[in-house]
Amino acid sequence: MDGYDLYALGTVGPSLLHYAPWGAGSGTLGMLGSVTALSMPFGSVLAGWAADRMGRRTPLALAMAWISLSMLGTAIAPGLALFASGRFCTGLGIGALAPLVSAYATDGAPPRRRTLHLAIVLGFVPVGGSLSGLFGRLLLPGLHFQWLFLFGAVPGLLVPVIWRMVPAGRAADADTAHAAHAGGAGHGRAGLAELFAPGSRRGTVLFAITSFMSMVLVFSTTSWLPTVMMKSGYDLSSSLEFSIAFTVGASAGGLGVSLPADRGHLKSVTLGSFLLAAVALFALSTPQPRPVLLVVSALAGLGSLNGLNLLISCMTAFYRPRLRGTGLGFGLGVGRIGAIAGPSYVAAVTAVIASPKAGFVAFMVPAVLGAATLALLPRRLSPPAGEAVPTHEAAPVIP
Repeated sequence: MDGYDLYALGTVGPSLLHYAPWGAGSGTLGMLGSVTALSMPFGSVLAGWAADRMGRRTPLALAMAWISLSMLGTAIAPGLALFASGRFCTGLGIGALAPLVSAYATDGAPPRRRTLHLAIVLGFVPVGGSLSGLFGRLLLPGLHFQWLFLFGAVPGLLVPVIWRMVPAGRAADADTAHAAHAGGAGHGRAGLAELFAPGSRRGTVLFAITSFMSMVLVFSTTSWLPTVMMKSGYDLSSSLEFSIAFTVGASAGGLGVSLPADRGHLKSVTLGSFLLAAVALFALSTPQPRPVLLVVSALAGLGSLNGLNLLISCMTAFYRPRLRGTGLGFGLGVGRIGAIAGPSYVAAVTAVIASPKAGFVAFMVPAVLGAATLALLPRRLSPPAGEAVPTHEAAPVIP
């Protein structure tokens, strides 16, 4: 659902621009994309906080229902203003899904398989985006473009399933009870304030910065890679091939890198992904045989897109279960600001610097800065000062 809703606007873009009754102009798609992205940070922070206060079931069911109703409203909107309002509401729900689903998948995963479980779950985001493109190819321009948003309302049927299958209680009740019994701070500060308690403050700040850099990297490359490749002398078909290899590399490599990550090397693998992205993106700016460039493009996708998934896994390892949703929501909420800034950042760099390599250098900067920030995280992750570590979940080590 995340992928379908996120990519639906791009799928219908050409049809929307040619729909005369709305009078859409060249800046309309940019405006609609910004409206969608602006609400995502609020959805992330609010959903993460609610997941720790109310349990995973209620916020997840509400987010699914909200997205379905928003997509339905978008599908039947009679004018551009209401259509934009529907996209704003949809962005709020999309922002909520990542921290909710990541926290829920982590809660139920064996400790040594958490990264693998997250890689499987988050790997379906591009699958949803592919479905959006497939429906667009099959149905447009034969049907009105708003029909594609109607499909986004169908998963509202999953709400009763979520209500029945997802546990009602908070995943961290046992954790909180143990900490309180041990005389810890289980009932002291709560929510966002606890993220900045002495034991958590450093990790929270570093994760927020790294998440921002990661989403600048992801959203700038996914938006600009074909254009930057064309500025380097490649034709459109070749540039699209590189984009496909970029996505396939992330999907195929995600499961593979999750195995060493789950064996005690999570931080090393995540940091290596950011550095791999930087090196591969630089290599794309150099003249190489076509097969080599396709492989390098796949490695760039692995480092960029999968690096964000690994970063989410790092955050789930850092925070205790009772604070996991809040931590994910805040970190990803700050990261969503990077998603908004990323495409504009590359546009500005390529406009100011005439060199064909300017775009690739722009891609590399957030990758290097993200790796540098990630390197500052402590080797041993522990709960906030004064809080007892539950016997069922020892503090994980991220080498």
